[in-house]
Amino acid sequence: MNKLNLGLFILLSICCSKEQEKVENLYLGKLVKQGICMNYVIEVLDDDFPPELIERIWVDEFSKIEYQNVFSLESVCDFPDTVKEGDSFKFILGNTNTDFCAVCEAYTPVPNKRLKITVVD
Repeated sequence: MNKLNLGLFILLSICCSKEQEKVENLYLGKLVKQGICMNYVIEVLDDDFPPELIERIWVDEFSKIEYQNVFSLESVCDFPDTVKEGDSFKFILGNTNTDFCAVCEAYTPVPNKRLKITVVD
């Protein structure tokens, strides 16, 4: 009986650590600029986000609005069209979608730092 309890404890420990890992890699973002041609700017709302991946301060050269902790969206093909400017959402870093999608190339100012993300419900 003790071996069964020990095995169950180990199994539960592994499962719990996997769940913690998922939560630790989940971030909260806000679409702060929904520019033309999928030129989107996302603000990171988590303090523990890797700072080297985002622009700490970025000023939109057209509107002169200053944004903090932002990046531009690189993975435009599967960003949900239900997320609108001002909406917050959860995301993880990385995106394995290799689908091609047509995006126009009109210029809209965005931060230099670009990230591929996956929006999580």
